[in-house]
Amino acid sequence: MSDSDDRAARRAEQLRANLRRRKAQARAARDSDATAIALPPRADDPGTR
Repeated sequence: MSDSDDRAARRAEQLRANLRRRKAQARAARDSDATAIALPPRADDPGTR
């Protein structure tokens, strides 16, 4: 395997890892948004939601 192949393989793995991380973050953000929307505002919490 040449150096450029090795570099390309490492780069591809890096991109896949970044994509997985972004998807996980997007899923977590979506879940927290859904939770914030689903919960009614608390009486002792004026105006934050």
